[in-house]
Amino acid sequence: MPMKGRGTAEYRTIDRWDGGVGWLAYPNEQMQRASHALVGDDDGVWVFDPVDAPDLDDLFAEYGEVSGVVVGLDRHKRDAARVANRHDAPVYVADWMTGVADEINAPVERFGRRLGDSGFDAFTVKDSSLPPWQEVGFHHEESGTLLVPEAVGTAPYFRAPDERLGVHPMLRPLPPRRPLRRYDPERVLVGHGEGVLNDAGTALRAALSGARKNIPNVYGKAIREMLS
Repeated sequence: MPMKGRGTAEYRTIDRWDGGVGWLAYPNEQMQRASHALVGDDDGVWVFDPVDAPDLDDLFAEYGEVSGVVVGLDRHKRDAARVANRHDAPVYVADWMTGVADEINAPVERFGRRLGDSGFDAFTVKDSSLPPWQEVGFHHEESGTLLVPEAVGTAPYFRAPDERLGVHPMLRPLPPRRPLRRYDPERVLVGHGEGVLNDAGTALRAALSGARKNIPNVYGKAIREMLS
């Protein structure tokens, strides 16, 4: 199983509900890069951290017209420009992010605490130079949707055996409790793996509280997989 898929993608849908849908462009890759198309308060589709795939526009069309494409992590430029240009929509980048907008070959809109007319509040998950990490999360209060691009995930390398949701291995020593513990979401969508759609608040609290104590399990599993 490759770490990251290449070539022609055949996506698989995940996290589908009335307010949006997610997809894995390369379902068999280890990274399980997840992307989402969510309906905003403007009735438009907001596309988060997309990895492109054939016929993906048909999936967007089920929910409406694309209002914007969003980069939630400095490393998640992915196919944002390609998708945005195809739909004549801008790429949205947080106003505090550096070194991202200049690398996007598409019109860029900056945003602060609100993501355009989407109804999503934006908040800083992490902004650090060591490790280099600029991440913005999104919360839609009415729908109970929390989207976290990288700090938590459900791909196997994020999780200890007893976790439904896990903190990124690099962040486990200092988990991002302050920006995330304020939320009790109905669903948690992530940038790696399928989202948590049931009892998501409990899963998020468990991930944050158990991040450090589960370090041996997560790191040990990673070492065993490397040696297998």
